[in-house]
Amino acid sequence: MLLLLGGAMSGPGPGTTAAAAAPGGASGPIASGQGPATPLPSPGGARGVLFKWTNYIKGYQRRWFVLSNGLLSYYRSKAEMRHTCRGTINLATANITVEDSCNFIISNGGAQTYHLKASSEVERQRWVTALELAKAKAVKMLAESDESGDEESVSQTDKTELQNTLRTLSSKVEDLSTCNDLIAKHGTALQRSLSELETLKLPAESNEKIKQVNERATLFRITSNAMINACRDFLMLAQTHSKKWQKSLQYERDQRIRLEETLEQLAKQHNHLERAFRGVTVLPSNAPGNMDSSKDRCCSSKGDMSDEDDDNEFFDAPEIITMPESLDTKKEKRTRIPHKPNYSLNLWSIMKNCIGKELSKIPMPVNFNEPLSMLQRLTEDLEYHDLLDRAAKCESSLEQLCYVAAFTVSSYSTTVFRTSKPFNPLLGETFELDRLEENGYRSICEQVSHHPPAAAHHADSKHGWTLRQEIKITSKFRGKYLSIMPLGTIHCIFHATGNHYTWKKVTTTVHNIIVGKLWIDQSGEIEILNHKTSEKCILKFVPYSYFSRDVARKVTGEVLDSSGKVHFMLLGTWDEKMDCFKVISTVENGGDSRQRAHEAEDSRVILWKRNPLPKNAENMYYFSELALTLNAPESGTAPTDSRLRPDQRLMENGRWDEANAEKQRLEEKQRISRKKREAEAMKATEDGTPYDPYKALWFERKKDPDTKEVAHVYRGGYWESKEKQDWSMCPDIF
Repeated sequence: MLLLLGGAMSGPGPGTTAAAAAPGGASGPIASGQGPATPLPSPGGARGVLFKWTNYIKGYQRRWFVLSNGLLSYYRSKAEMRHTCRGTINLATANITVEDSCNFIISNGGAQTYHLKASSEVERQRWVTALELAKAKAVKMLAESDESGDEESVSQTDKTELQNTLRTLSSKVEDLSTCNDLIAKHGTALQRSLSELETLKLPAESNEKIKQVNERATLFRITSNAMINACRDFLMLAQTHSKKWQKSLQYERDQRIRLEETLEQLAKQHNHLERAFRGVTVLPSNAPGNMDSSKDRCCSSKGDMSDEDDDNEFFDAPEIITMPESLDTKKEKRTRIPHKPNYSLNLWSIMKNCIGKELSKIPMPVNFNEPLSMLQRLTEDLEYHDLLDRAAKCESSLEQLCYVAAFTVSSYSTTVFRTSKPFNPLLGETFELDRLEENGYRSICEQVSHHPPAAAHHADSKHGWTLRQEIKITSKFRGKYLSIMPLGTIHCIFHATGNHYTWKKVTTTVHNIIVGKLWIDQSGEIEILNHKTSEKCILKFVPYSYFSRDVARKVTGEVLDSSGKVHFMLLGTWDEKMDCFKVISTVENGGDSRQRAHEAEDSRVILWKRNPLPKNAENMYYFSELALTLNAPESGTAPTDSRLRPDQRLMENGRWDEANAEKQRLEEKQRISRKKREAEAMKATEDGTPYDPYKALWFERKKDPDTKEVAHVYRGGYWESKEKQDWSMCPDIF
């Protein structure tokens, strides 16, 4: 009921300006003449009064906003700045949209969306300009912090280290002072000796040489004195500023400790309240409508009352699937895996040290994983391969583009409930999926780089298409949410026509990392380009917003020809289905030709619809039918195949403690191999001998003639090696 009420009173809806949405138009303080002051400049930002939309009852309310260091914060009044901040939004990941002359919206693609109103168009423009400048600066700082992701955070011994450094500097300056005294002493003696030489009766040429040496000795003494004085000045400056540094470090350390304690206490209180609430309102597992609808399930995950401990419910685990029992055959695929064990873990104790860091560089226990590697997750893109089969049969390239777009959206449908992290592949790890007999395609993946982590993927189909990609996954933990940014281009080539399509993936955001039920959102824009015809499709993944009345996970799209004319409209959600409507041209009374989507039911084409999840999927990491088969052992695969990874196999069988120990062993083995390669490279550099850096086994770097990008492309040979069972070239990584 609370969720339904919240959705009905969420704020200005699509196509409605914030002013019009408020009861009675411009109501509240604006109507009463309490206009906001012009935003005042402040160091690194601005501050002033804006009117913020609250709800349909109160409308817009006067608030004091402060823009500083890429963060926009607001307070009920200027006086409240001293003690209570009502909300803060990070501009580095925010979108700034102008609605009309006075209204604008700031949204970070998650639960934070501010509908704001200025008193005039001039004031609105001043704020938007200041916000855009602050956003650009914040994005630049974020990029710089990404480059320094390996740097350690400030340790508790900084103060001691600083004092030790100052003592060392002081000691060195004393040594230099002693040397200076010796130089002065010996320099004076040298000059005295040279002066005595000048009094002797020597040839004129010798006197000239002695005079030059005397002058140089004097210059040397002057230079030494200047060096010592400069060192003394440096030491005094360091001692003066060290107190300020120590004070700043101590303040930041105290602030961090207070924040950690507050968040940890909040998480505990939230857990306690949820358990108390569930103890009163728990429904039986077979109650009608209980977790039956995927829509209802996801909506509850986004609400304020989330069932965080659903995963802690105990299930009887079936017997462990052993290796001989699971050997996959061409005809039968496994339909279940051991149920996820009930292991509790303090998430905050681990994640509090990960804020702002690259998550792939932080060792994590398998408790946060699912028993699949990133290579297997990448292969899951092929779950709806039939869309590419149908696209290959299309005579029209525009219709073909519609199916390619649907395939692009379908790859996100497996992520809607998949909040666990896949295993990071080891360097040289591979994964094959041979479905040539059943589905007409086969696929090979290889981890081609470790830092940054990058995987190359190649799939061929006898139905006339090739799919290839190299994806680098970057992720950042921001305290309340985790952003996952896939970098790289996906290529799809159709053999009969030569149509070459490329696109990139959108950003995935995992919300409620600390408090509440985890839920996933996709946001951003995808451009699918046909390099042969210049036709393209623009897909927009609409981020979830509490203020929006749109359906959750909405995706819209337009298919355009090379001239920019729209031929098809796409509409759907990335977790359910995608529909296609043909756009027709109509002539109005005035003679103008306009385009509109033909919304007649007979023109609608369902391009794609998600397959239902298997029975008991909630106990099996929400795996799809394809995902359940990916880690099933197969004979004849390469020794580097993900199915043979021991820590992943132990985790799937519910032996998590052993899996954690095995994971540490594998990571240490990989670390030793990396150090060995680095030592060999350094020795080769010192000796001046050539050294070949690490190269992928089944992929090689090539420049694409259409995109001009350099990426790993399948070089061939894997399936031939499998047929011969010759894996002698494979590295020992497990």
